[in-house]
Amino acid sequence: MLHIILFQPDIPQNTGNVGRLCAVTRSRLHLIHPLGFTITDRHLKRSGMDYWKSLDVHHHESWEAFLALKDRPRRIWLFTTAARRSFWDVEFADGDGLLFGKETAGCPQWLHDWAGDERRVTIPRFNSELRSLNLATSVGIATYEALRQIGYS
Repeated sequence: MLHIILFQPDIPQNTGNVGRLCAVTRSRLHLIHPLGFTITDRHLKRSGMDYWKSLDVHHHESWEAFLALKDRPRRIWLFTTAARRSFWDVEFADGDGLLFGKETAGCPQWLHDWAGDERRVTIPRFNSELRSLNLATSVGIATYEALRQIGYS
């Protein structure tokens, strides 16, 4: 199983789209609180639609609560524009977690420090003038690359 981890997401539509992706790929979604919206938000429901009830979603009060899980991901890869290593250079494995920061600020420095250079990866950008991809787009790219490597069909 692949774990998708959203650290304090701000935009309900992105979280809804990621939820749909997780439901379709049978990946587990972890939401690290606080969220920038309520789960009953109409935009989230619209984005996730009927997929939300099929979703394996877990809410965590904090990063520390997430790390305390007995069945947490074996390895966690932090996706960030601040990394030097491309996600294409990673060998993903079953049980890995893909971590994404909030849309407005990414992950805090202490989380970058926790991940270290070895576990921080980036999705290459071919136009360096643009800041980054949309969160839901980034999660989709990363999820399908990880699943391809793991050999899911």
